[in-house]
Amino acid sequence: MNFEFSDDQRMLRDQARRFLMDKSPPEVVRQTLETEQTYDRELWRQFGEMGWLGAAIPEEYGGSGLGHLELCVLAEELGRALAPTPFASSIYLGAEALLTAGSEDQKQNYLPDLATGAAIWCLALSEGPHPATLGNITTEVSRGRLSGEKIPVADGDIADWAIVVAREGALAGLYIVDLNGDGVSRQIVNTMDPSRSQARLSFTDAKVEKLGAEGWPMLERIQDRAAVLMAFEQIGGAQACLEMAKEYALGRFAFGRPIAGYQAIKHRLADMYIQIELARSNAYYGAWALSTNAAELPVAAATARVAATEAYNFAARENVQVHGGMGFTWEFNCHLYYRRARQLALVLGSQRRWKDRLIRALERRNAA
Repeated sequence: MNFEFSDDQRMLRDQARRFLMDKSPPEVVRQTLETEQTYDRELWRQFGEMGWLGAAIPEEYGGSGLGHLELCVLAEELGRALAPTPFASSIYLGAEALLTAGSEDQKQNYLPDLATGAAIWCLALSEGPHPATLGNITTEVSRGRLSGEKIPVADGDIADWAIVVAREGALAGLYIVDLNGDGVSRQIVNTMDPSRSQARLSFTDAKVEKLGAEGWPMLERIQDRAAVLMAFEQIGGAQACLEMAKEYALGRFAFGRPIAGYQAIKHRLADMYIQIELARSNAYYGAWALSTNAAELPVAAATARVAATEAYNFAARENVQVHGGMGFTWEFNCHLYYRRARQLALVLGSQRRWKDRLIRALERRNAA
């Protein structure tokens, strides 16, 4: 089993890194914090032109058909650059949901616009601060019409389409909703990371189209697939934190020597490195399981998600500490990564929920 990326995949990584360094520097991310702009439209358009949005979408549906390993490579670079786009909502969740649960007609109808960036998608699951479960979903579908409220919904304020988790009778299902249609209203929700906007979606007899037939089990499969991709994005951000902290420590002098030479700083940098490399190993295992549709995907995805979340949270905190008092200021970029680390830690469910999912997946595997 080879967990290393190929030469072509490493070339894609290098090209993506150079492009994002040029087109998505910290100044671009700051625009979403300092202006009313919620995402970079031009950057999103360029992603579509380069085929990044369709990396894992087959060519017959308008994608570039590269594969999920290539998408993992891109996800890591997007996390490193903090790219202010709805990539995660549209591709990790929207495209994966359509590929996993969609009918042939739904794939033909919706995936081409996703691959070009003409349409933005989101997943509407949560209904407040409590964890969404099969038993507490209150949004309802009756006679093909949806009523209820979802909050928070990542990129819900800018999305064209939503996949909504709702109850129909005694069962939960997945439903496609046109967010520009009748019976839909939305409101931006203030969060720690405005570069990844969140919204409150309200539905009043909105027309829906059912996606798949399995409901909650299908949702968990989609989340497993998204968790692997999200883990790579988190690792990219964590790696950027380590590099930022290292660069600052080498250039900041105290008592005539770089602070990187002091043991306390060395230990912080070493601990960051260890956490990131452990998370990277788990993410590589998840990438293999995702790309091969392996039976180990639930275990691999939960492991990758837990490890990457811990690594990014730790690296973002330690980066601030290495920078000292200046690390807390608006002028430094440390807070951009801290904001994103906290946002990504919750977007697919809390750390506790993923640890619970890992335990359940291990129990099922051991009992088989």
